Amino acid sequence: MTVQYEDISIEWLGYATVRIESPEQTIYLDPGRYGVLTGEWEPDSERGRAHPEPSDYRPEDGDLVCLTHVHHYDPDGIDRVLDEDGTVLACDGINTRTSSRDLPRLVDLPYDVTGIGTEDQRMIGETAVWTVPAYNEPDGPHTRADGTPIHPEGRGCGFLLGVDGTRVFWAGDTDVLAGHDELDVDVFVPPIGGTFTMDREAAANLAEAMAPDLVVPIHYNTFGALETDSAAFAADLRSRGIEVTLDE
Repeated sequence: MTVQYEDISIEWLGYATVRIESPEQTIYLDPGRYGVLTGEWEPDSERGRAHPEPSDYRPEDGDLVCLTHVHHYDPDGIDRVLDEDGTVLACDGINTRTSSRDLPRLVDLPYDVTGIGTEDQRMIGETAVWTVPAYNEPDGPHTRADGTPIHPEGRGCGFLLGVDGTRVFWAGDTDVLAGHDELDVDVFVPPIGGTFTMDREAAANLAEAMAPDLVVPIHYNTFGALETDSAAFAADLRSRGIEVTLDE
């Protein structure tokens, strides 16, 4: 299913992968991982049915690919969606040496790769890009056994995109942070799976404070740790007068 808002379309392709199409550009956020673009993903629980179906997806039509952090860095996913003349915009905090996966360095990719800080702004073609810090609070619930945050500050970002007059915000893998509720957002794309990020209750509270025109949740039900009740999330937002679309 594709969600339409004004002149842009938004499609959740699974996990954190989002496709945004405007009359001017096609943009992907965090493409790939866990077989969501190869057709290999399978639900590991009943809740996993509330998730986009996988497909062998290779349109190679992306003018811009935005990468929030190393967990969502998938070279095969980039290859499947990026046009040969497209640009990869990657958070400067992505360090392949911190990953247990064998990943090429971003500078070794055969594409135009541009780095961006966690609080930065750029124009990429027709798209205005602002970044927002994305991390887990050290004293919050999303920490490892040794007490360190799963997503430490400085290693990831969220993206606020100005696309054909519409401001779309993908928060990235993050807790709700100070300043999130002050952003001017038309379409909010939050993670709601919990465990590693804000859960559906925190995302709903942020959406109420942010007051976007539309909420399109992602990053849930891909695997067991991300299981959540997306229908309950939608009902919660609608009870607060907030429009939400489940792109499942």
